[in-house]
Parts: sequence; structure tokens; C-alpha cells
Amino acid sequence: MRENYRDQGKGNAASLPSAIMLPLHGPQPFHAFSQPNDTKPAPTMTAANEPDISLRDFQSLIRTMYYEKDAERGVSGTFMWLMEEMGELASALRSNNDRDNLEEEFADVIAWLTTIANVAGIDLAQAIAKKYGSGCPGCKKLACDCPMSEKP
Repeated sequence: MRENYRDQGKGNAASLPSAIMLPLHGPQPFHAFSQPNDTKPAPTMTAANEPDISLRDFQSLIRTMYYEKDAERGVSGTFMWLMEEMGELASALRSNNDRDNLEEEFADVIAWLTTIANVAGIDLAQAIAKKYGSGCPGCKKLACDCPMSEKP
């Protein structure tokens, strides 16, 4: 089914940069059209001996692996792939019996969302910190106190 989306929403790759530079440490400016920095810190390890990767490092990793294809496909085509992965996640959540599949589908959704952010020149870590870093955007508390009828 993925082949259906492959040729949809192609952008003008000639007008796009070959990579997006995300700052790796500290409050540095976001340089959407700079070359990647090859000096990345090694990820820390979790208790399960798996890499614990920051959002910023993950966005940089996805950019390094896929940016050329993603930029050529453009935001519209990439969004179609994200929607396909959302459907696969919904199916996995409904079946609720295969944890490995759930983990894969959650990872795929995050990866495709990150891909769109790269193509759009958005630093996800900065955007999340800006919106959620001080608590709920609605009530401004760390533990949301917004009424259930409201979207926090």
C-alpha cells in the first residue's frame, strides 16, 4: 500500500537544502538549511541496555538517514506516509495483543512526524519546549487541571 503514496506530493528538490542542521546541545539558534554536524554525543544507555536518545538527536538521526528522499517527496507526500502509519498504529492498538508490534508502530509514527518536521524546517525539541516546557498550555500547571471537556 505504501507504493500508492510514493509519487504523491513531490516537492522541488532542487530548491531544498541537502540537510537540515539541528543544534545538538544547549540553546543555540536553529539553522534549518545548514550542513549537519558530524560530532554527535554518544547516546546514553537505559536499564535494558538500549540507547536512550534525545528528541533532538533522534531528529538529527532521521535527517541524516532520510532527508534527501524526504525533501524530494515533500511535506504532502510525506504526510500521506504518516497517515498510513497512524492507521497501522490504530490497528495495533485495537488488537492490543502484540507489544512488539505496538512498539514498532509508535516508533514509525514518531519517525514520520519527525521527517515532516525536518522537511518543514522545524526543530521539534524547541517547539515542544516552547509549547509544553512550562506545563499545560491551557491551565499552565504541570499536572493539567483543565476540564475534561476542553482540549488542553
